[in-house]
Amino acid sequence: MPVRDAEPGDVDEICALIEEHARYEGNDELALDRVEMKGHLFGADPKAWVLISEPPDAPGTVAGMAFCCWNFSTWEARPGIWLDDIFIRPAHRRHGLGRELLAELRARTSGRVEWDMQADNDKAAAFYAELGAHPVPGWVRYRWRPGA
Repeated sequence: MPVRDAEPGDVDEICALIEEHARYEGNDELALDRVEMKGHLFGADPKAWVLISEPPDAPGTVAGMAFCCWNFSTWEARPGIWLDDIFIRPAHRRHGLGRELLAELRARTSGRVEWDMQADNDKAAAFYAELGAHPVPGWVRYRWRPGA
């Protein structure tokens, strides 16, 4: 199934996918600045990158994406990938597109591929376990927000 690197012309679709995911999760307020996102992804100093998934029966149709950045493990002494967001549009689910996106991430590093999952998302937990991924016991995520 086609998985490709996003290109600057994909910014509208990438932002739309993120906004659709936010609405799916109950956030009806999120509206992203397309110009700002284009700079973050394709500017002189990109901060993240995106894989696009297209269904095999509809080339050129954006069915989903994986939004990522590189990380580094000092204890493994190698780079890995932080998966910030993965989303497949509901009409394209159950066709292996999420599995293909994650397989492509795995192929791009010999280090860790890590991500967060909302608590109590039993379907996602079962899917990730089926792929061989495991929760990381004993770790708690912390966050600073601007102005804090």
